[in-house]
Amino acid sequence: MNVAVLLLLGLGLLEAEGRCFFNRTQEHCVCYNLSEESVNSIIQCLAATVVEFRGGELERYVAFPISDLDPSTIEMLGSLIIRKVIFGDLLVPEILLARVLRFFSYTHVQELVFESCIFEGRGNWDDMAGQDLPILSLHFHNVTSAPLMGREQDFSSLSSWLETLQELAVTGSHVTSLPCGIGSMFRALHSLDMAQNSLEDESLMPAFCKGAFPRLQVLSLQRNNLKSYHSVCESVQLLPGLQQLDLSQNKLMADPSSSCQWPVSLQVFNLSNTGLDEVLTPLPPSLEVLDMSCNHLHAVDISLSSLKKLFLSQNMLQAAPSIRNYPVLDTLHLDNNLITELPGDEVKLLGHLQDVAVAGNPYNCSCSGAGGLQALAGMGHLGQGWPHDYTCHSPPHCQGRLVQDVPVSVLRCNSAAVIAPLCIALTLLGLAGAVCLGRSRPGLIQPCRRV
Repeated sequence: MNVAVLLLLGLGLLEAEGRCFFNRTQEHCVCYNLSEESVNSIIQCLAATVVEFRGGELERYVAFPISDLDPSTIEMLGSLIIRKVIFGDLLVPEILLARVLRFFSYTHVQELVFESCIFEGRGNWDDMAGQDLPILSLHFHNVTSAPLMGREQDFSSLSSWLETLQELAVTGSHVTSLPCGIGSMFRALHSLDMAQNSLEDESLMPAFCKGAFPRLQVLSLQRNNLKSYHSVCESVQLLPGLQQLDLSQNKLMADPSSSCQWPVSLQVFNLSNTGLDEVLTPLPPSLEVLDMSCNHLHAVDISLSSLKKLFLSQNMLQAAPSIRNYPVLDTLHLDNNLITELPGDEVKLLGHLQDVAVAGNPYNCSCSGAGGLQALAGMGHLGQGWPHDYTCHSPPHCQGRLVQDVPVSVLRCNSAAVIAPLCIALTLLGLAGAVCLGRSRPGLIQPCRRV
């Protein structure tokens, strides 16, 4: 049972005492600083679907005897309902991981996560050749390991498993490159998250070379060291099935002369907080979601017939973009811009959307300005920000007031619409009275006499 114990401990053996805590409602078990002496504590985790192991240095277990499993141990591992295993705050000798990973083939674990771990040394992965694993999702966050360059042979031994992997995340781990040969092994991968790393423009083209990540649909390059909008566009052109791309929190420089075409399959594009001062075209024709919030946009003059959601908060827009350019739009966010008023015709069009957010703008609370916002709020379109995040900036007597508190009655805002009908009514009433009086006293009206 030594191998089963090591696997169940998730490589979490420690010299110090530890124990496990099981949340039965969430089916989540967390184990801290387990040792061989406190292994009995893990029994309660057998009913969990998520097991988390925290803390440990494993160098002393590199020589731990590991042999093939007997039939009863294989049956026991196959009966576990654990679907996700998390390892955190561990110093992991890679040679030990290489020897233990193959035993996951007897489990139903589908997601494997490493958080704040240090992978030490270099393992021999030959035993994994031709080995299939049930793990479909693999996540690394804030990990340290040897560089990926020159490790194609190691990944080749893992190819039987890597070819079936569907989700891969390597975040916050100072990754500077992805060799082309490694990317070509992830033949079924549909989601790749490389956020918060050190990727630069020059490293993207080799990473997404011909044949790499052939089925990739979702790609996050958030918060790296990318600078050229044009270079990034060219780098992802060989990803024909890409549907979602996140470039947020990169300081991108625009090249107005660039005519690079993004993959036509792209549907969700996140360019928030990238320092752009204009919406660069051409954009993918099938784009459904565009996020350009937290930039320096002064105007948005584009037309996208398939766009459903447009996020433009925290820019420098002085006017809302024309809704007519987006016939199927259902969501528009314009919070914290420089918009003073929504024109009446735009208010009518905004009323057809499902989600509208225009809080934090310096509103001119004239009758038309306040009235338009109150009309949208009355239709239930302004969401949670209404009314406290909608305040008046002008005129002076309204400054600081909530837009909802500004009176916009017809008598105050359009007195002519009230006075004119009133005058007409009084005139008609006077004429009617004269006619009635003439009929009741005919002698008062004398016919003209000829002289």
